[in-house]
Amino acid sequence: MPTSSDVTSLPTLDISRFDAGGEEKRAFIEELRQTARDVGFFYLTGHGVNPGLVAATLDLARRFFALPERDKLAIEMINSPHFRGYNRAGREYTRGKPDWREQVDVGPELPALPTDAAKPWRRLQGPNQWPVALPELKPTLLAYQEAVTALGVHVLKAFAAALEQPEDVFAPIYSPWPNQLTKIIRYPGRAEDDADQGVGAHKDGGFVTILLQDRVAGLQVEGENGWIDAPPVPGTFIVNIGEILEIASNGYLKANVHRVISPRAGGDRLSIAFFLGAHFDASVPALHLPPHLAALSRGLTQDPLNPLFSEVGRNALKSRLRSHPDVAQRHHADLLEAGKPQPQFASAY
Repeated sequence: MPTSSDVTSLPTLDISRFDAGGEEKRAFIEELRQTARDVGFFYLTGHGVNPGLVAATLDLARRFFALPERDKLAIEMINSPHFRGYNRAGREYTRGKPDWREQVDVGPELPALPTDAAKPWRRLQGPNQWPVALPELKPTLLAYQEAVTALGVHVLKAFAAALEQPEDVFAPIYSPWPNQLTKIIRYPGRAEDDADQGVGAHKDGGFVTILLQDRVAGLQVEGENGWIDAPPVPGTFIVNIGEILEIASNGYLKANVHRVISPRAGGDRLSIAFFLGAHFDASVPALHLPPHLAALSRGLTQDPLNPLFSEVGRNALKSRLRSHPDVAQRHHADLLEAGKPQPQFASAY
């Protein structure tokens, strides 16, 4: 396989090879190991997610964004202390600059938890908001979320094998259920003389992200020699490593920086991003890698604007408060320094 400095496009990996056993499985694991260390992103085939469910989810996402603004604003995120619901373009921030995308954030259907001053990240759990004008969205999106959750756990087992760990090594921090976050996202077109930040350069904060793209390109991944374009490929997902795996592997696995460039005026871009994370009360374990892998670990990324914590909930809450300062100010002002939001840090979502 090419070295990281040679990568100009994302590789494609077939997850069905992981289930094949024998030499086929060993070869897949070796390819995954190198891809995960070098670029941290790849196209995934052989995933088994129902194409009819994928098509229905994309169709309903586009139908939601076509609703009148009043119907979308009826589930606006600022009404949710759990950071669930709809955001207009420009209402989420990455490194202090507004991301030009409208979106709906959906998590697991769980009740809100009692306030716990010692564990403020428990505020993130709570009910979703659903549009009355499009009732079909709820059952379809929740079914899609469950399908990609199962896929994400399967991919996570492959990463564990690539690190020469038991395949269920991460189960204690994602059981009895993982942290799930699904975003349906629309990037409106922008004139050439406008800023092109669909979403600014950032890393993702969970185990893995599973991204479904519709038809329009825009995703770019940081490479050693510049940005690598990752256009849509029918029938695939793009998978990338999150910060939990970087922490657990002491930097052997790479949570890589990526961004989305806005489409040109007159068009738009649709995607559905799913983030698989550990449960909020978990702490990320430091895995004991075999010596030949530990020798290649790079250590954790040292970014003073986006420090990494082993406490899962602390990382997740940090990201949400900084990415959504309006929600933070309305519902969580007691967690903000001097009551002021701090949106200058990179979004993990």
